[in-house]
Amino acid sequence: MNLYDSVALRCSKTTTHRYSTSFTLGIKSLNKRFHDPIYAIYGFVRFADEIVDSFKREDAPELLKEFKADTYKAIDRGISLNPILHSFQQVVNSYSIDRELIETFLESMEMDLLDVTYDQTLYEKYILGSAEVVGLMCLRVFCEGNNAMYQHLKEPAMRLGSAFQKINFLRDLHNDYYELGRVYFPHLNLKEFDEANKKAIEKDISKDFADGFQGIKQLPKGARFGVYVAYVYYYALFKKIISLPPSRVLEERIRIPNSRKYSLILSSYVRHSLNLLKQS
Repeated sequence: MNLYDSVALRCSKTTTHRYSTSFTLGIKSLNKRFHDPIYAIYGFVRFADEIVDSFKREDAPELLKEFKADTYKAIDRGISLNPILHSFQQVVNSYSIDRELIETFLESMEMDLLDVTYDQTLYEKYILGSAEVVGLMCLRVFCEGNNAMYQHLKEPAMRLGSAFQKINFLRDLHNDYYELGRVYFPHLNLKEFDEANKKAIEKDISKDFADGFQGIKQLPKGARFGVYVAYVYYYALFKKIISLPPSRVLEERIRIPNSRKYSLILSSYVRHSLNLLKQS
């Protein structure tokens, strides 16, 4: 089993590397003992997201249904011939990740297969499932069985996940609407997307960022720097979006160049080493 475990984990790690430079850099900034379980969580989340975003719309519902059933079988059996699910079940069973978190995440993926017009309630439900509970899965790993710590940091972890997801929504407005037919922000008509709409969304994100940052400072040392790196990257992306007019945000997917990402890591490392973490 040791060989199969390592092969399965390599699949999760490769998935992370190929799909997300930013997430990979964040994981590499964690203590090594956290690398493998976070790779496994990302691989699971990425595959589910890939089903609803990239596969043929007529095939996706059945594929997601099968993926969901296979996920629970893997967790119950403690093994799967799907290497992504095998790595994920090991993390779920080793760190006692709540099945409710997994169910909530998969429900949000199912929402992406429906023609949903988002009001505030559905918007919050989607963010809970697609981002906040993923942050809680990672928090279970970081707390390493310390339930009191988990409960204490649960709310700021959710707020940070919420901030990251809302930035993703802003960054991907063009692709989500024109390629996938989705608009997640409640009652937002993209034909009327203006500076007032944009500022209201940015104000909401700023509040989530402030609340989430308070939790970063209290994370275990081995996790703190990696999460801070993710925070700094997303805040840099947020500031870039803030600086652009609504028309630019609608026209293109906003990015941070890789060279800039590496400089952000370096500056973050200096702050972390000197115990000078600060809210951006």
